[in-house]
Amino acid sequence: MHMNKAALKRVLGELPLTAELYWQVRQNGKPLSRSFSLSRTQSWLPTWRLQAEAAARQRPPGKNILLFATLRYWIEHAVLFGLGLAGLGHRATLAYLPYANWRTAVNRFDLRRHNIYSRQVLGAASPLLMTLSLLDVHPEGQRQGRASPLPQPLRQAIQEVSGRDVQYTLQVEDFDPQGELFRLRMERNTQAAQAAFLWLHNHRPDVILTPNGSILEMGAVYQVARYLEIPVVTYEFGEQQGRIWLAQNGEVMRQETDQLWAACRNLPLSAAQLEQARRLYTSRQSADLWENFSRRWQGLPGQGGQAARTALQLDHRPVALLAANVIGDSLTLGRQVFTRSMTEWLQSTVAYFAQRPDVQLVVRIHPGERYTQGPSVADVVRHTLPELPGNICLVAADDPVNTYDLMEIADLGLVYTTTVGMEMAMGGVPVIVVGQTHYRGRGFTLDPENWDDYQRTLEQVLGDPGAYHLPEEQVKQAWNYAYRFFFEYPQPFPWHLLHFWNELKDWPVERVLSQPGQELYGDTFRYLSGDPLDWSKRWQSTGSLA
Repeated sequence: MHMNKAALKRVLGELPLTAELYWQVRQNGKPLSRSFSLSRTQSWLPTWRLQAEAAARQRPPGKNILLFATLRYWIEHAVLFGLGLAGLGHRATLAYLPYANWRTAVNRFDLRRHNIYSRQVLGAASPLLMTLSLLDVHPEGQRQGRASPLPQPLRQAIQEVSGRDVQYTLQVEDFDPQGELFRLRMERNTQAAQAAFLWLHNHRPDVILTPNGSILEMGAVYQVARYLEIPVVTYEFGEQQGRIWLAQNGEVMRQETDQLWAACRNLPLSAAQLEQARRLYTSRQSADLWENFSRRWQGLPGQGGQAARTALQLDHRPVALLAANVIGDSLTLGRQVFTRSMTEWLQSTVAYFAQRPDVQLVVRIHPGERYTQGPSVADVVRHTLPELPGNICLVAADDPVNTYDLMEIADLGLVYTTTVGMEMAMGGVPVIVVGQTHYRGRGFTLDPENWDDYQRTLEQVLGDPGAYHLPEEQVKQAWNYAYRFFFEYPQPFPWHLLHFWNELKDWPVERVLSQPGQELYGDTFRYLSGDPLDWSKRWQSTGSLA
């Protein structure tokens, strides 16, 4: 009987030792595919380990730390990161899942080969950095095809993580819970949670480290840590090289700045700090890169507000600027305050302005839509209003219009979570914030709590925009907060996820672990290993960095 290749792999994947034998005989230690090649790590790992071992001999014993990662690039970064922690004296274990892709299923035969390959490569980090594939942790009943049940609150949390996975992957807010992608994400996240739940019951670390913590298996492991009340630190990388975002017992992508702002809101910016913030703002306005910021959002430099007004044929009526996020962006998912989603807010808002011919609405689609495959904000607007009334203008992601020119002519800003809202407030524009973003409630935005409050605020501001222009004190607060968010919320860190292979030239492991390296990065490594992040010690009475 003829059996195709996929069917054969399904059969072989269930037979003991078949994948292992095939890998030894045919692959000879090579990766199954380029998408899961750890060759660079394999080449560098002996050097990293030797340098970390030399540093560790000079350190007192530290904490018992579990570092989790999945996907090739996060695993490669975690090996380097884990050896850095071990070099500081910590007892570090890297738990991982050897998936090359989170979107598509992989048969067990190939997955087992990924597992063997990664086990061989990463095993070279031992004994300084212990490594463990969670595929090798088998909850009771799994070998017989029965899933070990998780506690109900944890099952619910895994379902929410899996839903975010679908939203994030497809760049949507509404999705089919019966769809293939959701079923795949539920299966993988549940398996990751079951394995982590079992392992952590038997090997409880002092702290768990995982990237992101909101999506994929990383979100599943984060939820297990929270359920078991094990301290957990999540981390991510933004547009700044040499910086890392981190959150202790929280999801880092929520960018919670409560403690930071409480510590510094009453500290005035020095002249040098204010100048630094102004230079960053000017670079963004001019579509330039600046210092360690690596992302250019605007397609062209600012041409001035009048040029934008002429190009969009706007007249004397008040202008409301709605700056949209990318639908399904990780900074919008789960950020509802009173709306069901960002899409619902968009629909309601454009419908409201369609009945207000006395004012003009400019909907600025996020320039980041140029790089996504999901539905556009334009689709939402046109579905709500198939024929746009004359007072509503839609600016596409790739239109030759600079957002900062639109901010210059705006009488009112409307945002969900985009940073544009904060920047409009820096220019004195009153801004209504609808989503749970990091700068909401900081004293310089209008923050409705329900639909009635939102509509009432809209009508009040549009009735007399000039009366709601921010006074000088609120503008100063906006600049103060912006400086803290851009320059002090991200912590110094030597190895950015996207650039660490190049950064190793200037910051090899031995230099990072040396005294000069720790003078720069020591606090960050301590915070990442669970020491409480104390913002107050970072400033002198002048407000300067200590």
